[in-house]
Amino acid sequence: MKVLANDGISPSGIEKLEAAGFEVDLTTVAQDQLGKYIKENNVSVLLVRSATKVRKDLMDELNGQLKLIGRGGVGMDNIDVDYARDKGIHVINTPAASSRSVAELVFAHLLGMVRYLFDSNQRMPLEGDTQFKALKKNYAAGSELKGKTLGIIGFGRIGQEVARMAYGLGMNLLVHDRSGEEKPLTVTFADGQSLTTTVKPVSLKEVLKGADFLTLHVSGAGKTVIGKNEIALMKDQAGLVNTARGGVVNEVALIAALEEGKLRYAALDVFENEPTPAMQVLMSPYTSLTPHIGAATLEAQDRIGEELAEQIITLLKN
Repeated sequence: MKVLANDGISPSGIEKLEAAGFEVDLTTVAQDQLGKYIKENNVSVLLVRSATKVRKDLMDELNGQLKLIGRGGVGMDNIDVDYARDKGIHVINTPAASSRSVAELVFAHLLGMVRYLFDSNQRMPLEGDTQFKALKKNYAAGSELKGKTLGIIGFGRIGQEVARMAYGLGMNLLVHDRSGEEKPLTVTFADGQSLTTTVKPVSLKEVLKGADFLTLHVSGAGKTVIGKNEIALMKDQAGLVNTARGGVVNEVALIAALEEGKLRYAALDVFENEPTPAMQVLMSPYTSLTPHIGAATLEAQDRIGEELAEQIITLLKN
């Protein structure tokens, strides 16, 4: 049985699949040629990340040839999941594999923003030899995360991992989750010890009004969660991080709030118009930006590949 990993898969994932008798094809096929390639090469399993789209028209073109569609990552916005399952196609993802990587990126951005590293790293190479004292003065108004309040919108696996790190840094938490359910949270340390606490979600309004920093971990591309009205409720000079989905933050409203001084800074790993983000976002002096790399660590890629392989073997071999 042939597996096409159109957006790639880790060597450990390939090893598991091949050991189970699958043939793994690592060719990257253009979207408009995907159906033809799958038919001509007798592909039964299609693995994608966020780049490749698996829509109704592709599945209709393949007329039952695909047995399984796998998404290496959490969200499956690029797959018509219900339609696939109605046609008897297994659809899988790897919801647990990238939580740590995304959470660490959140704090990479937060720590970089409060010390203005996103600006300093650009200006020091250009002006450091002539404006050193002026730059030192500019960046002397940094702040610490300890004692600040982090608002987390969405308290699934990634939101909970972010919360664990926040506790480790001595931050206060405000959490909003659509389930509204109180959840236990265990923080495990390197020496094996652990602490367990309980997190009780509050209303979105409470999070917006009380958070010094806001981070989003919700699913659903294009469903705006933070727009002009929500930003108006936020603390003056607050910061925002979006590593969830492009579109959950209204970028026009965000940039306006930054330019007007309502918000101090924002970090974006995802964008409304990927892979061509809006120029006003890219050029803003108040934004810390990364090109959708939340799950892009070596460790996460290994976990994703292995988790996909295990699910494929279980569903199609066992």
